[in-house]
Amino acid sequence: MIYTTLDSPLGGLLMVGERMAAAPGGTALASLSFPDQRGGATVRPGWVRDEGAFTAIADQLAAYFAGTLNRFDIRYVPSGSGFQRRVWATLDGIAYGTTVSYGEVAARLGEPPSAARAVGAAIGANPLLVVRPCHRVVGANGALTGYAGGLRRKRMLLALEGTTLAV
Repeated sequence: MIYTTLDSPLGGLLMVGERMAAAPGGTALASLSFPDQRGGATVRPGWVRDEGAFTAIADQLAAYFAGTLNRFDIRYVPSGSGFQRRVWATLDGIAYGTTVSYGEVAARLGEPPSAARAVGAAIGANPLLVVRPCHRVVGANGALTGYAGGLRRKRMLLALEGTTLAV
């Protein structure tokens, strides 16, 4: 695995990936996390620091934080269970500047409302904060609910996207 760190308006980010010729910039992203994030990645022995491998991803993040990019073109390293991958694919389809509830994500998956808790667990396991927009999922009443990077960062991301919260 290769990694680097990146400063952002949200604080430091740890990017972890694998070299992949077919990926934009030659790197597929495995994890994007904050140092204080619940369940976030930590650098492991044997990983190689390589800032240059993440230039294309870092450029997209910079454009997103500058407000000039609203959809990422990043190849991801496959991970997660089948259900998690389905939830995460649904997250990728949530439009910039909008929010949906956990129940709405369950409905988009063809699952009953009772699956909202399982959806929440899958969202909480998302290894790709910011670029896979789990921050766009809120409570049924529009309230901010959990975010592995912290609610302050979730508010900042939604404000960046011009999202008006109901609560």
